[in-house]
Amino acid sequence: MFGAVSIWLEFAVLIACIVIGARVGGIGLGAVSGIGLAFFVFVLGLPPGQPPSTVLGMIIAVITALSAMQAAGGLDYLLTIAERLLYRNPKRVTLLAPLVTYALIFVSGTQHVIYALLPIIAEVSRKAGVRPERPLSISVIAAQQGLTASPVSAVTVALVAALGGTQVGLPQILTVTIPATLIGVLAGVATVFHRGAELADDVEYAGRLAEGKIAAVATTTELQGRRRRDAIGSCLVFLGAIVVVVLLGVEPSLRPVYERVVDGATKTGQIDMGRAIMVVMLAAAGLIMLLFRVSPEAAVKGAVMKGGLIAFISILGVSWMGSSFFEANQGPIVGAISALVKDHAWMFAVGLFVLSILLMSQAATIVMLAPVATAMGLPAQLLLGVYPAVNGTFFLPTYGTVLAAVSMDQTGTTRIGKYLLNHSFMLPGLVSTLASTASALALSSILVK
Repeated sequence: MFGAVSIWLEFAVLIACIVIGARVGGIGLGAVSGIGLAFFVFVLGLPPGQPPSTVLGMIIAVITALSAMQAAGGLDYLLTIAERLLYRNPKRVTLLAPLVTYALIFVSGTQHVIYALLPIIAEVSRKAGVRPERPLSISVIAAQQGLTASPVSAVTVALVAALGGTQVGLPQILTVTIPATLIGVLAGVATVFHRGAELADDVEYAGRLAEGKIAAVATTTELQGRRRRDAIGSCLVFLGAIVVVVLLGVEPSLRPVYERVVDGATKTGQIDMGRAIMVVMLAAAGLIMLLFRVSPEAAVKGAVMKGGLIAFISILGVSWMGSSFFEANQGPIVGAISALVKDHAWMFAVGLFVLSILLMSQAATIVMLAPVATAMGLPAQLLLGVYPAVNGTFFLPTYGTVLAAVSMDQTGTTRIGKYLLNHSFMLPGLVSTLASTASALALSSILVK
């Protein structure tokens, strides 16, 4: 009886720290989780668990390379290309905006790019007479889908680490996630194509226009001269690093083999995929800094580094707290979830979706639930299939990209809604997540053996 009460008390503390930390925002999720971890270890006497060192190492290596590219102007260059494409095809903005967003997030591995892209999408659609809610809402969802497909995003890195002991590596992950998430994006586009009144007939927009509340949005400044060359060069180095990472995953024999002496005996080993990603990305960061004279201070002060550190601290705190709770209660947790998933495999997808809402982080969700999947013997094929369900961060209108899209739509068509959950992102988000998860399940059953 006491054991059951103890588990529920620990679970209540775990959920309370997650909810409070998420409300605090920023590094608050990781810091408040530290309180829960301290309570588990020093008060309740739970085992301390293990922080996910490989995942954290890969994240910081990728973020370092991205920050160097941003400081060299690489992200600005990618943004100007996206802006040019949208301005040349304004009538197709509802379709092109989410695809452009997806591509940018896929290449960069971070959703921070979308903050500069959202006002451009809003302006292009307004000038074309297209209701901005349509492209803005699905673009936010497309950013999340692109993140889960990107080979260098924190969440993919976490999945690679989780599947490290299986036959499913980065090539299989990309083979499934890229088409599945693109299907999800297109399904989401279909839900918003004719959503709401046309802009010219929208009462809210007419009122704001009459009051002079609509201001023009400045276009992105074109990079010139050496700055442009450095930006292009940094993009090429970073994209080259992505290609190398993918090749090392596709062909494991390309990964270096080394020898070391242990207790007088020579043993041979091969670098694992996690460390290979760290080495390649740190080297890419160094090349960008040396070749294009990037200021280390500028790289550290950039939005990408700030966002990366927030993700790092959040994952460190919440996953470490979760590891402590899981190690103390592994038997009951695995038994309960195994019984449920055995008859209803899709329930693990529901778990991913719900936890991502609470954590507001896809990577932290994978890091926290992956040990559960491993302990209960969930097939790697199934884990990969339900992986896109981790995109539940749009559900509550408190996520950064959701709030940014609402605030950047001067027409007022993109809104949260009177009842909190009836916001502009709910329908495309649910449809995209369901479509991508269903597609991933089908593809993984066919392509992953």
